Amino acid sequence: MVNVGDKAVTRRIAVAEGSIMMSADTLQLICEGGHKKGDVLGIARIAGIMAAKKTADLIPLCHPLPLTHVDIELQPDSNNNCVYCRVTAETDGKTGIEMEALTAVQVTLLTIYDMCKAVDRGMAMHNIQLVSKAGGKSGDWQRES
Repeated sequence: MVNVGDKAVTRRIAVAEGSIMMSADTLQLICEGGHKKGDVLGIARIAGIMAAKKTADLIPLCHPLPLTHVDIELQPDSNNNCVYCRVTAETDGKTGIEMEALTAVQVTLLTIYDMCKAVDRGMAMHNIQLVSKAGGKSGDWQRES
């Protein structure tokens, strides 16, 4: 594990995104709230927040961080038959929060898959990536479009 003991505590923010493609029928089922397992997007959002909090338990050598905020936006897109996920994670700490944001995206999308796999095993996750990060010694970073 990298020694971060001498680093300054700074406000750190990371934004990550991804999407899960599915059939039009599956997306309609999610949007109408008719899934027999319940509120797919609500449950996925909670799963993503829980995953962000457990990132250090999942990723070897990842420092545990005290999260100050995790926001998960889920946007169904009927034009592309997908659900887009965008996570913003924040902390006041000595190391970055990118892994927490990326883990939250992955688990959010995996939860959608898990809840809907009985009706659509062909779902696929795409373009999971860091969008931006702010804070720390290395400063700000933004993905170029």
